[in-house]
Parts: sequence; C-alpha cells; structure tokens
Amino acid sequence: MADLEFFFDPVCPWAWVTSRWVTEVKQLREYDVRWRFISLKMVNEARTDGAYGDNFRDGHMAGLYAHRVCDEVRLQQGNSEVGALYTALGMAFHQSDTERMINGDPETFMTEILKTADLATDYASHVHDESHDAYIREDTELALSRTGRDVGTPIITFHPGQPDEGSFFGPVISAIPRGEDALRLWDAIELIATSSGMSELKRSNRAQLNFN
Repeated sequence: MADLEFFFDPVCPWAWVTSRWVTEVKQLREYDVRWRFISLKMVNEARTDGAYGDNFRDGHMAGLYAHRVCDEVRLQQGNSEVGALYTALGMAFHQSDTERMINGDPETFMTEILKTADLATDYASHVHDESHDAYIREDTELALSRTGRDVGTPIITFHPGQPDEGSFFGPVISAIPRGEDALRLWDAIELIATSSGMSELKRSNRAQLNFN
C-alpha cells in the first residue's frame, strides 16, 4: 500500500512544484507514492463565467490529452511509469514552456514526451481515446470527495486506507525544498494531515514560481 497518493493535472505548475518535493522525499526516505489523476477540465466543465476563457479551456484540454496517455501507461505498465511520464510532461510543460504545443498536434507532442520518458510511443494514439475519461473522472471525484470541491491541484492523501488517512489540497509551494528542508516540510505536513480534526490552514499570498 502506498505511503502517499498524489492527484495531479500535468498542466498545473503549482502541482508540478509540489510533486518535485514529493519526489525528493520519496528518494530520501524510500516512500511509495501512487500517482493519481485530477482533471482540471472536468473540475471546471460547468463553468460559464467570463473569467474562464479560451486560455484556461485550452490548457485544461491539454491536461486531458496527457491524462489519457497517462492512463494507458497505468493500464499497461503501472504506477512507476506513470510517474516517469508525469516527470517528462512536467519538464516540457513548465520548464520548457511547451504546454500549448500539445493542442495543435496532441499525438505528435505525446510521442516526443513518451520518447523522453523511455516509454512506447504507440501510447500517444490514446490522446483522443475517450474511453479513458471514465477512470480519470472517477479519480477526480475521489480526490474531491476527500477534500471538498472548492479546491484545486494538487491533492495529496497521506496513509491512504489507514485509520489516520488524511487529505489536503496542497501544499502550494513556490519553490522545491531539497534535502533536510524537504524532510522538515514533509514531517510537518504529514503531522497536520493525519491529526484528528484538522480541516484547513491557508493564506493567499504566493511567491513567484521557481522550478529549479
């Protein structure tokens, strides 16, 4: 059983930074992380307000294209390869700023990402396979059932399936903690997440994102 479940949409830069912190701790403490899906397109599909414009819609569709391929990798090869694909996607989307390119030619874009992740390129054909959407929606709904619906990404669950299971949106961090800093933050967040009765800890101020 995993020590942590991490629900991600690959287009979210804040989730990407948090995921690199999780990966750092995973390596330092040999924790088992299960990579799961939360689709921002599905979360926002009922929105009709003017603030939810074409840029958001295109970005969220990019996430769904990527999720479909991630799901096929999950089915064929398993969780660790989903993590490898998410790493390749995050580097392309956030550290090379090529997210928008996926919308023009999703299959070609994902072919290159799969090559980077050392995965079979024929998975790229699943970008248009809507049969994956049911599982992606199921994961999305599970994540929101654990936190409430007024949140974004990432959502993390400590100790899934255990008596002290605890889930939160976040932590939203602007830079990736490394080494002892990563471990100190992990221990603090794990304690908060698994403490009985703890519901919310929040501030709205955010520093500029740093992906290094």
